[in-house]
Amino acid sequence: MAEKRDYYEVLGVGKSASADEIKKAYRKKAIKYHPDKNPDNPVAEEKFKEAAEAYEVLSDDNKRARYDQFGHAGMGGAAGGGGFGGGMSMDDIFSQFGDIFGGHFGGFGGFGGFGGGGSRSRRANRGSDLRVKVKLNLQEILNGVEKKIKVKKDVSCSHCSGTGAENGTELETCSTCNGSGATTRVANTILGQMQTTTTCPTCNGEGKTIRKKCSHCNGEGLQHEDEIISIRIPAGVEEGMQLSMQGKGNAARRGGVNGDLLILVEEEEDPNLIRDQNDVIYNLFISFPTAVLGGTVEVPTIEGKAKVKIEPGTQPGKVLRLRNKGLPSINGFGTGDELINVNVYVPEKLSSSEKKKVEELEKSENFTPSESVKKSLFSKFKKMFV
Repeated sequence: MAEKRDYYEVLGVGKSASADEIKKAYRKKAIKYHPDKNPDNPVAEEKFKEAAEAYEVLSDDNKRARYDQFGHAGMGGAAGGGGFGGGMSMDDIFSQFGDIFGGHFGGFGGFGGFGGGGSRSRRANRGSDLRVKVKLNLQEILNGVEKKIKVKKDVSCSHCSGTGAENGTELETCSTCNGSGATTRVANTILGQMQTTTTCPTCNGEGKTIRKKCSHCNGEGLQHEDEIISIRIPAGVEEGMQLSMQGKGNAARRGGVNGDLLILVEEEEDPNLIRDQNDVIYNLFISFPTAVLGGTVEVPTIEGKAKVKIEPGTQPGKVLRLRNKGLPSINGFGTGDELINVNVYVPEKLSSSEKKKVEELEKSENFTPSESVKKSLFSKFKKMFV
């Protein structure tokens, strides 16, 4: 286990800091590393808990005095007696220190559904995310495309408007938590009384219970339906890239925040072109006479056809480049090229007359490479592998 950092260092204050300075320092750290600002970030979550652990000790005069004298050893093995670092949940931290956040994120009454006065509000449900795969060809990746897909998803029940209660009935205040969505337990420990607030087991933190469940959704507030969703895919995406559409996932039970729709990009294999990041590669096969005499050939591109000039004496392995005929960068940093890898086709079978012509050519010095030509070709060959 990693050694705990000094609590004053965690909050960025000196040992002579006042209670007000400690409170301000903790609020700054908590806002910076709050899960709502850093979703799915385990590093930020640990820093958030570490700051709460430090504040839990330094904000209490008795615990702070023990810590100043004995360090972490004076905390009895559990951070500050509260155990934020290993045992208490995010709900525990918010319920204990909800007043620290105030109305900083006013639209939500404070972080994590906790009001500015430190009392816990009803927990907001969140629907699950949906994942779909979208196949794209190179032309769609080149220009970007809008796709319409049909997904099966949870939506709010039309019969009860998502409340889960039968029409004509109302939700009741939870008798276990009196509508707060949380229950509080006080335990006596060797360090004194410790208060723990957890999600209400009766209403699951919603603060309300259903007297008569909706006959259509059995109290869930959801029904399963097909929905057509338009997805705009930007140009330049790559195989395995994941896009997200906020709020297009499953609806939440009995109201709340919808989940997201996650779109996984799959590339269709092109019959002619191979993608290499933003470049595309085409393997061109030319005849022996064309390689010797030169000429013009037609090659496929993402958007159609293009004519390419073959210089006389073109060697196998030569790479031709069509500028800006590749794919755009999704970040807008330019466009790739099309690289044409030249291969010279050697026929496997010849007629007797063709064989005689080749034998006559073989007698010519021009068809036998000199030592200098061999060295030049070998040098080019080495560069392909270095």
